[in-house]
Amino acid sequence: MSLGNKLSELRKGSHLSQEEAADKLGVTRQTISKWELDQSTPDFDKIAPICELYGISPDELLGLTTNREENEEIKTIDYDKEKRKKAFGISLGIFLYFFSVVWIVVSIPYLQINPILSTGIFLLLCGIATFIIVYVSIVYNKKKKEEKEKDENPIVSCINNILAGLTCALYLVISFATSAWHITWIIWIIYAFITEIVKLIFMLAGDKNEK
Repeated sequence: MSLGNKLSELRKGSHLSQEEAADKLGVTRQTISKWELDQSTPDFDKIAPICELYGISPDELLGLTTNREENEEIKTIDYDKEKRKKAFGISLGIFLYFFSVVWIVVSIPYLQINPILSTGIFLLLCGIATFIIVYVSIVYNKKKKEEKEKDENPIVSCINNILAGLTCALYLVISFATSAWHITWIIWIIYAFITEIVKLIFMLAGDKNEK
């Protein structure tokens, strides 16, 4: 919308004729007409009186506020889409981790599948899950470092640090006690599974709070 059209709408919305608006602004009716037809623009010293007459800010008169609001709205929509895609990717990765654990537990003793084949499928599923989670984390984390630090949830960081310490201790204790190093590495898969669940829970909780 041009400045002239906006001035015309504001005047009509205030139920003023061109003569009445001209009288209040200390200009001629012909000047008001030229403004509204975009044949000329108000002088700088008339901006404040016009805003006062129509009850708007200079930014609103010149269209700056609307543009800023539109830009902020676009950014918000893009950020929401980014968060939904990231949540979906993490959820898919978590599901594959869970499925891979169920697979390795069920496939050999119950389905009588060759252990080598079963282990290969298990590792493939874990690899795909890891790839998905790493991919979405890289692609959908494009914010600046300052914004990341600002948005980072300290509770999630604290929980992840505690889980990492407990997992490391548990891994070493079980591994040394059983000498089953070829199996105990699964503990780290479970750790990754739990940390991603924690992230997802807090992410969804943040979305609820925003709504």
